[in-house]
This record gives sequence, structure tokens and C-alpha cells, in this order.
Amino acid sequence: MSRKSNYTSPYDFYGRIPLKDAIPLGLQHVLAMFVGNLTPLLIITGACGITGGSDLAELQVALLQNAMLVAGIVTLIQLYAIGPVGGKVPIIMGTSSGFIGVFSSVANMLGGGVVTYGAMMGASVLGGLFEGVLGAFLKPLRKFFPAVVTGTVVLSIGLSLVGVGINSFGGGSGAKDFGSVENLLLGCVVLVIIIVMKHCTKGITSYSAILIGIVAGYVICGIMGIFMDPVGIAEDGTEYLKAWALNWDKVAEADWFAVPKLVPVPIVFDIRAIVPVMIMFIVTAVETVGDISGVMEGGMGREATDTELSGGVICDGLGSSLAAIFGVLPNTSFSQNVGLVAMTKVVNRFALATGAIFLIFCGLFPKLAALVSIMPQSVLGGAAVMMFSSIVVSGIQLITKKPMTARNITIVSVALGLGYGIGANSSVLVHLPQAVQLIFGGSGIVPAALVAIVLNVLLPEETEE
Repeated sequence: MSRKSNYTSPYDFYGRIPLKDAIPLGLQHVLAMFVGNLTPLLIITGACGITGGSDLAELQVALLQNAMLVAGIVTLIQLYAIGPVGGKVPIIMGTSSGFIGVFSSVANMLGGGVVTYGAMMGASVLGGLFEGVLGAFLKPLRKFFPAVVTGTVVLSIGLSLVGVGINSFGGGSGAKDFGSVENLLLGCVVLVIIIVMKHCTKGITSYSAILIGIVAGYVICGIMGIFMDPVGIAEDGTEYLKAWALNWDKVAEADWFAVPKLVPVPIVFDIRAIVPVMIMFIVTAVETVGDISGVMEGGMGREATDTELSGGVICDGLGSSLAAIFGVLPNTSFSQNVGLVAMTKVVNRFALATGAIFLIFCGLFPKLAALVSIMPQSVLGGAAVMMFSSIVVSGIQLITKKPMTARNITIVSVALGLGYGIGANSSVLVHLPQAVQLIFGGSGIVPAALVAIVLNVLLPEETEE
């Protein structure tokens, strides 16, 4: 009997698949989250004055290196679990963008600098431990998260990401040539390639449709660079590199190998940072419940168990504390990759683990990381618009698992209309305290989740006549 006969499907979480199949399936997860894993760190280090143009440039590089290393380590813990830590669910972990608002506020309040960044890390250590405790006691709280509530949260997560995907599709919201014909065509071509590979082929090419589309995007960008000028002229007369251009200089300048630094920033405990960050970790726990619910529904066609939710939230918290020790912002479940699982249905643990190991390699070999980091946003956007919409569909599937009674329709309608509406148009909170704006104005996820939970508790259950 050949060894190949022992292989199972990539749609099986515990299945055994060959390494040659696992690597591309894991790599497409890394490509989907790589930029999002580094962006929050770039924003917050910039707010603290730790930038490439300062005397702290080496520190910023070390922090970015650690961000990739930690994401890989925490993802492996989430996939395989260490005791109660880890849900054994097909989730990719990475640096959370949900903390950008609260950390930016802390930077303004404390004045920036390395000490301020250290205060953020101290708050993250404590906040992560706090979320870990919440996860341990999640089972008695599960009654507050029936399918109608978790489905609404998942739906809100998907809706909040659709705009992010379109921004990438146009070249990235900060690009000077945002929305250019080149960027839009590039995104469209990548999207078409993914659809064709997904539905017109079988086997590994169908599973790896996202990876093939992104690699094709790299090739197209390289060809465009031969026949088109990659340098543009801004309105003020300055030159800039167009968003679709590949910056190979960045790869050439990167080191081949670098040793990660433990505690690169002295950890400081400041109550002014601890209180708002603690609140955000409660919010993060709710989002993680939504992400795990979404990935289980979208990838496995069932609801998450108490053990999976509890272990996932504990890993979310303790993983964030570990990240802070490495000087990295909190590590949480990545909604982008929830969309990838929902779209491809590939949940195989070994495949996702190869992606996590690739992230660890990126943390050890900066040149490899630089190769991934030069990916044009439009290439990622071509995949993102489809992936993020898949999260919306997973939310709808969760909500409609049970009959849509008048009670459930009310919960979903009010949560999305009032809750998500407030988060999507945060200017209505301008006259409320800053703490309220930070928590509810960052995205529509938190207010939608809160409204859904409250209505689920207050509205009486409907009885059959």
C-alpha cells in the first residue's frame, strides 16, 4: 500500500496532507495577513516617535521582526493548544488593529517616546492576563452568545472589513495614486484569476487559488514595471513610487538573518495606560468569540464548542501578554484569515501550521519578510474583497441556522442598524467622553455586539403556539 493512500482531505482539521500541498495552503494565509500584521505596529511606533527616520530606527526594525515571530508562535499555540491555552481551531493570530485607537490616545496623553511605548507593553501584559481569565470563565457566559448574537458579531466583522478590502483594491488608502486605472485593473485581474482557479480547476490549484492569484499579481507587477514608469509625480512636484510598483531595493537592503530581541523596550506599568487597555481587552474577547464562531461555521459548517471558544480566548489573552514581552502589540485572531477559511473551506491544521512556521522564518530571516512586504496593496485587495465578503456570508449562515423569528429579526436589525451604524459613522459620538468614542467608535463590531447581547437578554423567548 502506498503512503499516499494515508492522506486525507485539506478540509479535515486533523487530516494528514502532503507537505507539498500544505506549504502553499499555509503560505496564502501568511500573504493575506502579512501587511495587516505589521501596519498597527508601524502606526503606534510612529505615534511614539520610534520611526525609520529617527535614532530609534533599529528598535523599530527589531519590533517588526518580533511581530512576525510572535504571530507564528501564538498561531501554533492556537492550533495545537498547550493545556487549556488554545482552542484547536483554524485561526491565524496576528497584531491587532483594534488597539490602534486606544494606543494612539495613550501616546498623546503620555507624550510619546520609549517610556510611553513601554507603558503600552505593561498595560498589554496585564490586559492579556485579564482576557485569559475571562476565557477561563467563558463557559458560564456562553448563554449570552447564541447563534443569533455570534452571527450578528461575525456579520459586523465582515461588514467592517469590506471597506478595508476596497481600500487595498484601489492601491491602499495612503497611496498617492489611489484609485488609479492601473491599481483597479491589477485588483480586477487578480480577482478574476482567483475565481477561475477556485471554480474551474480541481485539487491543489483550487485549494491554493488565493496564493496563485497573489503570485500572478507579483508577476504582472513585474511586467508592468518593464513597460510602464513606476515613478509618479505628485501635485506638489515631488516624485513617488506608484502603489503597484515592486520595491526590490527593500529586499536587497534587508539582512539575511537576525536574532530576535527579548524585552527590546523596558516594560512600564502606568495606570493611565492600563485602564483603557483593559477595557479594550474585553472588546477583543467579544471579537475573538465572533471570529472563532465565524471560522467554525464558514470552514466546518458547525457552531464552536465551549472548549474551543474558551481555549481560543485564553490563547488570545496570554498570547498578547507574550507579545508584549517581545515589545509587540496585542496578538488576536485575524478576521482576514477567517474570510480566507470561509472562502476556501481549507481548515487543515498542518497546512495552517506551515504558514505559522513561515511567519517564524520571516522573523528570523528579514530578507524573506521583505519579499512578502513589498506586495502591492492592489494585489492583496483583489483577494481581500472576496475573502471579507465570505465573512459576511458566514454571519448570515449563523444567524439563519435557526428559524428567523420576529425576536431574532429584531435583534439582528437593531444591532446592525443602531450598533453597527454608530461604529460606521462615529461622528455621532463626538460630544460623548473620549473613552466611549474609543470603545464604540473604532468599528461597528463592538456596539453591534453589545446591542445584540443586551436585546438577547431582555427580549422574551417566543413560545410555539
